[in-house]
Amino acid sequence: MSGFMRSLRKGIKRAEKGKSKIYDWANQPASSQDQSPHLDLPPAYSPTERDQQYSVRSHETIEYAQECAADTSPYAFLRDFDTILVVDDSGSMIGSRWHETRETIAAIAPICAEFDDDGVDVYFLNENNWAEPATGGFLRIKTSAAVNELFDRVHPSGRTPVGARLYDILKPYLKRVEDMSKAAPSSRFSGSPVKPINIIVITDGIPTDDVETVVVNAARRLDKCDAKPWQVGIQFVQVGDDPSAKKWLQSLDDILHKRYDIRDIVDTAPWSGAALTSNTILKIMLGGVDKRYDRQAVSKAGGR
Repeated sequence: MSGFMRSLRKGIKRAEKGKSKIYDWANQPASSQDQSPHLDLPPAYSPTERDQQYSVRSHETIEYAQECAADTSPYAFLRDFDTILVVDDSGSMIGSRWHETRETIAAIAPICAEFDDDGVDVYFLNENNWAEPATGGFLRIKTSAAVNELFDRVHPSGRTPVGARLYDILKPYLKRVEDMSKAAPSSRFSGSPVKPINIIVITDGIPTDDVETVVVNAARRLDKCDAKPWQVGIQFVQVGDDPSAKKWLQSLDDILHKRYDIRDIVDTAPWSGAALTSNTILKIMLGGVDKRYDRQAVSKAGGR
């Protein structure tokens, strides 16, 4: 077993024991914001008494920062992936679901930035960043202040076009992966290889467009160019308790790759009854990465 795999498995065990900590950057000064687009913002967000349940005490920040500085952190795997967060901003997300998502991403962004200088890319289903017309994403977000700036701007409304947003993200990325695979062996690695991506889709309902075709086509293209098993991972996380959404997520995870005989690039986490937290998301990400490395080991041993 490789050192990296041991690190991944150790991370899962530590996360399950509840020893991992998450950042609380809620009191970070505005001067520490990174290069996010200038936005015209409404009055500053004021948390209610109910909101306090989602906050993490600031004394944990120092302890977690020390842990992040070492390779023993359960989230050291983030160095090897670009993290993309796709946020459902449809009308049904108004209220506690929106706030849970906001608080979770505000905690995740600085954790990812500790291991990846690019931070995280955030995409909404309906809201576009017109400074990035190719994909509409808000790129290189590194602080909770930048996340809160985005969420102050966006107001949930409209439908749930998950398939369209995934297509926007995957189309240029898969082209880069295919170009790398076609390059001559002597030149393929002369530049930087295409970094694997983890796409986390946070949603509360069933998409209003075709997600299945987008996922199947992406998996087939990855198979055709013999990309790494962990080159692309798409993880759907349910916020809220919609039973139809839970059923859809379970079918997506259990059936898709078997029905079409393609690589399994999808993981799902239906609602478990608990509030969404950054620790939950990071454990899901870690589990998905570990599963794909396990699949490579099986493949080398003679399995699919």
